[in-house]
Amino acid sequence: MSASPRLIMVQFLQWVADRPRSREDVMDAWRSSCPRFPVWEDARADGLIRQAGGDRGLHHVELTERGRAMLEGAREP
Repeated sequence: MSASPRLIMVQFLQWVADRPRSREDVMDAWRSSCPRFPVWEDARADGLIRQAGGDRGLHHVELTERGRAMLEGAREP
């Protein structure tokens, strides 16, 4: 992971942080078959997001501490 996140990653993290997102929402909005645009996969691999499940298998996606820190760092001037 680079020291300065790519804009697309910052946009993705902000989108996840804006409101609760289901796994299905994330996959519909951010899945890509382009190998140059794997923001969902990169965020998972870098530990920026996690998938959490509810009692009834209601999976949602949320930022990890590392993801929140990266987003906050990107907001700083």
